[in-house]
Amino acid sequence: MDINNLYDIINEARQKKTSDIHFTVGLPTVFRIHGSLTPCEIPLTDSDISDLILSMLNKEQKELLESGEDLDFAIQSPDGSRCRVNVFRAQGQLGAVLRLLNTNAPSLDQMGLPSVLKTLVNEPRGLILVTGPTGSGKSTTLAAMINEVNDNKPVHILTIEDPIEYVYKQNKATIRQREVGADVKDFNAALRSALREDPDVILIGEMRDYETISLALTAAETGHLVMGTLHTTSAPQTIDRIIDACPPHAQAQVRTMLSTTLRGVISQCLIPLAEGNGRVAATEILIGTDAAMNLVRTGKCHQLVSTMQMGKALGMHTLNSDLARLVREKKITKEAALEASTDKNELSQTISDSMMF
Repeated sequence: MDINNLYDIINEARQKKTSDIHFTVGLPTVFRIHGSLTPCEIPLTDSDISDLILSMLNKEQKELLESGEDLDFAIQSPDGSRCRVNVFRAQGQLGAVLRLLNTNAPSLDQMGLPSVLKTLVNEPRGLILVTGPTGSGKSTTLAAMINEVNDNKPVHILTIEDPIEYVYKQNKATIRQREVGADVKDFNAALRSALREDPDVILIGEMRDYETISLALTAAETGHLVMGTLHTTSAPQTIDRIIDACPPHAQAQVRTMLSTTLRGVISQCLIPLAEGNGRVAATEILIGTDAAMNLVRTGKCHQLVSTMQMGKALGMHTLNSDLARLVREKKITKEAALEASTDKNELSQTISDSMMF
């Protein structure tokens, strides 16, 4: 089998609303549809799967794979649609997971995300974080935020990604996209260069370590709007994760820098719709108000939940309050909401209280 057969499988997967394709030699091929794994109906032998995976790789990538490296890259189908690809070995067998990306990022309105995100992306400087577990739609939310800027402001947007997922069409903004591994060695090298490339907005695919965090905070402090992602599930956990990623001698300084630069944290997860025909994003939003940032500066992040609960007028809310809203609007079931919640007792009480009015 060759690359054209792969495109046929990707096309079939897209028609079924698949988010991910799992190929593994020795195992059945499966599609992830609305969060659940479903067997692929196209018959594939182990030889077919191996050929399909290898058809995506160039000579250099094949050599890296043979040397024991995992591979991260993106491929583009003839119709212009893109996939993020991870290739690996498991128990000696070749495997790959393809994340199917939308050709064009939806708008914030199309995603049903809170209007306060439009306010956040219009900030002239500071740090905005989009967080959530793998597969929670962080990349799509960031892409929608970039498009919001692109549609409204004549600014220079610089993205640093591993790999590039959405390819943006320039509108009012000038957009340059740099791929780690292809255009630049790593995130840190790209960030150091970014400060000399006259950007107004910088998107960082993932804030993985202390150096990346430090450079991102410096960029936000020196007059840039910086957007980044972390694999955290709540706003307070996001702050703690950033602090914990830093060496002890730097934590006080990073806490202070965060308290002056953080504009907002959007934590999200995807919940199956009650009708069973898709998923909807549930969000937790923290806005960098003076009160919230004082808690960050003084190391009282556990009190941020109360700040979000009381900050509804400013666009803030907790994950539980958003889950309760989605249950009240009959978009998701109570069972699905409870499964996504990190505080099930509090959510049960919130849902019960909201049903009384």
